[in-house]
Amino acid sequence: MKKAILMYNPLSGSQVVPMALDSIVERFQEKDIIIQPYRIGTGLPNLLLTTLEQEHYDFAVVSGGDGTLNTAVNALMKLNLSIPVGFIPSGTCNDFARCLGLPLSLHEAIDVILEGKMTEVDVGLIDEKQYFLSTCAGGLFVDVSFNTNNEMKRNFGPLAYYLKALTEVVNIRPFSIKITTKDRVVEGEAILLIILNGKHVGGFYDVIKEADFQDGMMDIVMVKNCSHIDLASLFFKVISREALPDTHVVKMKADECTLECEKHVQFSVDGEEGKGVPKKIRFIHRGLSVFVP
Repeated sequence: MKKAILMYNPLSGSQVVPMALDSIVERFQEKDIIIQPYRIGTGLPNLLLTTLEQEHYDFAVVSGGDGTLNTAVNALMKLNLSIPVGFIPSGTCNDFARCLGLPLSLHEAIDVILEGKMTEVDVGLIDEKQYFLSTCAGGLFVDVSFNTNNEMKRNFGPLAYYLKALTEVVNIRPFSIKITTKDRVVEGEAILLIILNGKHVGGFYDVIKEADFQDGMMDIVMVKNCSHIDLASLFFKVISREALPDTHVVKMKADECTLECEKHVQFSVDGEEGKGVPKKIRFIHRGLSVFVP
């Protein structure tokens, strides 16, 4: 008989998982899998680390948004627990789930886990301390996800982020940045920096159409300082899934990079508030096993 831990965020999205806990447990028990629920809040509590360290689990199930998945993956990676992860998406954007092609319905997401098909994905690592799966971003718009009202997220989904982002356009605050990779150095005034592991970010689809979460490489997107009109044009190109223009955007690929940036710049990691400006980011090639359709 297998044993798994279910790490869930009771406040994510439509909050369906807390109401469906018994049926979730039943689905797994029907397959001779004992599943232990663990309620995730903000941050990385010591109790979660202790629980994962003391118990033996064959795999982990995470329910929530990208931030909840980030908390769970950080716990597993910090403890060097090489167990596969299943994801039941219940957040606002679910960028990572969409990159993997995971279903957004509770029943179908559990089906994927129970079918047992797995693949390996890259994992980002910031300053040898914090892991991420989707994005690390700094500058304009990055506070949208964690400053948007929860009720708006539930009522409007990703549209809540778009509406909030439009109000931020008037607050352009350029910053100086230097990005160094193994074969390129870019330096200048920017308004936004995004480091991606997949195609989607903040509910925006196909920001980098050719992104691959299994190639060991990060996609780096720097939006240069530009006028409000140019920024609005760029914003609507992203919404329309058009290719990012080279005029105001610098794009790079690398397995690691270093950043030199003004200290006041706000960063987010997988949609949650970051811990200052990252200095070094590297990718761990296929560092995590996940269940996929």
